[in-house]
Amino acid sequence: MAADLKKELDQFNPEHKEGKVAKTIEEQTAKIPSDAYLWAAFGSIGLSLVFKIMKKNDMALFVGQWPPTFLILGVYNKLVKQLGSD
Repeated sequence: MAADLKKELDQFNPEHKEGKVAKTIEEQTAKIPSDAYLWAAFGSIGLSLVFKIMKKNDMALFVGQWPPTFLILGVYNKLVKQLGSD
């Protein structure tokens, strides 16, 4: 079953190249300094704390879920810069 799926995927994109959209996104995000994502994560943690102090618990939880996303985007950005794309 898994071998059949792999065979189908290899036929779909035999050169294993990135699409135009992915390539464009990588080109644009590579211009952003990696520490910007780290500061965005810290900023959202601080903002979440401010909302928690203000007793706006729903907003605190909402904003408090952003840091992992920013950090993952930062890791992706760093990998694209170091390893490049296609």
